[in-house]
Amino acid sequence: MSATVPLLGIETEYGIIRDEVDNYDVVEESMKLVRRCEMKSEFGNWAYFRERSHQDMRGFNVPSLAQDEEEDAFCVEDRKRPYSYWEMKSDRVLENGARFYNDHTHPEYSTPECSSVFQLVAHDLAGEHIVFECARLRNQDDKPGKVFIFKNNTDYIGHSYGTHDNYLISRRLPFENWVERLVPFLVTRQLYAGAGKVGSELRNNHSFSGLQLAQRSDFIETVLSIETMTQRPIINTRDEPHATQDKYRRLHLILGDANMSPYATALKVGTTRLILTLIGEDKLKLPVTLENPVEDIKAISHDLTGTIALKRTNGKTITSLEIQEFYLEVADKNLSGQCKESDWIIREWARTLDELKHHPEKLADRIDWAIKKDIFTRFIESEGVGWDDPWIKSLDLEYHNIDPERGLYRGLEQTGDLYSMFSKDEVQRAIKQPPEDTRAWVRGLAVTLGTNKIKNIHWTGIEFTDGTFIDLSQTITSADLEHLINSKKEQYPWL
Repeated sequence: MSATVPLLGIETEYGIIRDEVDNYDVVEESMKLVRRCEMKSEFGNWAYFRERSHQDMRGFNVPSLAQDEEEDAFCVEDRKRPYSYWEMKSDRVLENGARFYNDHTHPEYSTPECSSVFQLVAHDLAGEHIVFECARLRNQDDKPGKVFIFKNNTDYIGHSYGTHDNYLISRRLPFENWVERLVPFLVTRQLYAGAGKVGSELRNNHSFSGLQLAQRSDFIETVLSIETMTQRPIINTRDEPHATQDKYRRLHLILGDANMSPYATALKVGTTRLILTLIGEDKLKLPVTLENPVEDIKAISHDLTGTIALKRTNGKTITSLEIQEFYLEVADKNLSGQCKESDWIIREWARTLDELKHHPEKLADRIDWAIKKDIFTRFIESEGVGWDDPWIKSLDLEYHNIDPERGLYRGLEQTGDLYSMFSKDEVQRAIKQPPEDTRAWVRGLAVTLGTNKIKNIHWTGIEFTDGTFIDLSQTITSADLEHLINSKKEQYPWL
């Protein structure tokens, strides 16, 4: 399986507020949070010139993106601030191989490239701890109010920020093959990957009361698009592989939620990787085409049972649960017994779908929306309020607060009521150390040992002040990594 989808990663934009202060500059708050990081890191030398965000997988370049317009608007506003553009970005590459920077109004943490799902989830948790530590240090500074950080995807007034899961896949298959076989799966994976959301932010006078499955579903507007801030798609078409261009694509998915539950993150990323493996090996025939997947993703989010009827292009209907069961059956038939991790994913996927169908209350120890449903329902009953009460929406936000003294998820975690996947030692190791079997190991080691010697740094390579360059774009498998290390030992003894 790893040969088909060799690298994985997650980018998380965190929400940030400063409590008890009416007027504050969120750009400055995000910047100062990142700059408070005390980890060993390479600061301010991210190689933006290596980015290729305007290339589209459908075979063309776009002249401009909505993010370009926002960048221009920010630049006009930024001139009023006493910082340069680069100072505000405050880019850091950390000793564990991750990237941590200010994405204007959000601190963003991008995990290092990982080779396994469990490895990736540990590094996602490491990101939470790193961001919280920055908030803790920031709150020691002499200033009014207190900074709080939220791992969620909405401010509840119409703005959404992303959690993007990324997969390196083969360029051998035509892009449309990936799309047609993947869309029904992605539309329905929110049955277990949704982080839960009170109310709705849909426009056009659409009203919804209660809890829905996912936070990002309100904001999905099209099947395919290169955009990430407007016309948000089910599948993003940006063709920026951060690898050998003629061999690989990077599937950049922006429709997913920020999960507090590491179990839900593992299931989300793990099942997606299995399906990509099946598609890459041509073992997945098209099960179903949906008549309107964009509307379906919203309708599914409003149905906690997985039984809503979805229209197919052949005139028949199918439920979201039935679609997931189909994908599970194919994965079980073709991929069971290959490795412990894939077996765990298939087993837990089956368990979760079965409990959703027969005993949904059992999901309340590991699936975010189900945890919320349990605690919010009990609160509503005890306090005599309704789902539309602002109190419930504030609890929804506090569920995602990463402060252990405030966050609802953190409180449940401390009481031992939730499914536990990792020890503190495993997370601490991910905070300090990059994955040893991906190119992130070279990046992390260069940051640790090469301070003041790095000219610029990127996912695809490291340029040093003496003019030498380590090309990481072709370092995809552990064998590639071993070859790179052996070939560079004379030049870089520290490898």
